[in-house]
Amino acid sequence: MHRMFNTIFILLILLAGCVSPKQAKMSPIAQAIKEGDINAARDFLNKGANANEEVDCAGLTDLAFYSPLLICAAGYGNNDAIKLLLDKGVDINIKSAAGWTALSYAAYQGKSKTAQLLIDRGADVDVAAALLESGATKFPNSSSFPYIDYKLALKLLGKYTKKPELVPPVKVSSVNTNEPPSSSFIKSDIDELPAVLGKTTKNSYAIVIGIENYRQKLPKADFATGDAKLVTEYLTKVIGYPEENVITLTNEYASKSDFEKYIEEWLPKNIEPDSSVFIYYSGHGAPNPKTGDAFLVPYDGDPNFIEKTGYPLKKLYENLSKLQAKEIIVALDSCFSGAGGRSVLAQGSRPLVMNLQTTLTPAKNMIIMAASSGNEISSTYNDKGHGLFTYFLLKGIKGEADLNEDGKIQVEELYQYLKPQVQKIARKMYNNEQTPQLIAPADALLKIFLWNN
Repeated sequence: MHRMFNTIFILLILLAGCVSPKQAKMSPIAQAIKEGDINAARDFLNKGANANEEVDCAGLTDLAFYSPLLICAAGYGNNDAIKLLLDKGVDINIKSAAGWTALSYAAYQGKSKTAQLLIDRGADVDVAAALLESGATKFPNSSSFPYIDYKLALKLLGKYTKKPELVPPVKVSSVNTNEPPSSSFIKSDIDELPAVLGKTTKNSYAIVIGIENYRQKLPKADFATGDAKLVTEYLTKVIGYPEENVITLTNEYASKSDFEKYIEEWLPKNIEPDSSVFIYYSGHGAPNPKTGDAFLVPYDGDPNFIEKTGYPLKKLYENLSKLQAKEIIVALDSCFSGAGGRSVLAQGSRPLVMNLQTTLTPAKNMIIMAASSGNEISSTYNDKGHGLFTYFLLKGIKGEADLNEDGKIQVEELYQYLKPQVQKIARKMYNNEQTPQLIAPADALLKIFLWNN
């Protein structure tokens, strides 16, 4: 019945002269998304195409004529296009004129992988379910290939949104061998953003990476994913980075190819001489025992083949040094000795003493803050549900690092605040030494403001 209604509706519009067949042609970017040509879609966006454009989604008649690009991509099951549009700042819960969201339409089309992707990226399940429940009431007998009916769509949605039964959080002792609790059960003071927000900095760009679970079944980097998401919130809602200028990569979306794509392609295409750049990484590091080089470990990284599967720190700094940016800040909640914590090592190898201050030379416009030094490990702060370094990094940005109380936080102030705090908690709670490093080529850079409200 609903399909007949849509057909009559479209015919009436055409007869009324409101939309002609020529006017209903797909836009170039919609055509690229339909055909799965992600490179062409990216080029259109880079050349100024509107990521929120409402277009004709050819072949998806339930949407009538015009719907947002994201919903078209969901209907086609083009997951790469969905990631691209979300990375460009498109609202994941954007609606079509008929009330569809990308998640509700993906479920209705039976696109299970697309539905799962949207849920993982934060789509509102309740909104999607409400639309499907409404359809199930209005059109109880709808079923026609390649679509599934509303009730089946609801079942599919339920399959991918089942939540584990919540249990009370377990009190964690200070013994380092205890299993850290899930960060979803822990709320710390930094999880609530400050009321005073920084000024918008339009020409600021960031890549935020958090990898907690690895394809090679490496030890978990506890809290890394949640930390990355919270850093993104601080960048966009506190420091003032535009949402479309911040790329957030977590777990399976942080493969080696993702590192290369965004660090080596996306950043250079966007950076201008007055740009600020922020790079954050939370996850495992690894050394090459033969050369002593340090590597970030992507989601698909393997410490036994780190030269082929890791992303070298030297390569990161070399690529960043080519950027014509005003300033570049790198924050690494990781360690690289292979001694434990947030570092891994090839089987049969021994941990190394990794001193980043002597092995890496940053460019003149670059500052590096690393969670630990030497053969130390980078710890988690289990009671707070965050990495120890990241907790005090964000607590400092929230205001604790404003040592002179001028409403501005310089990188130097931030480091002077977090270093002793990290050292104290590491010793007190874990009987470990953890000394954050600050690597910068010139004192002048340390005076730059990370946050100016």
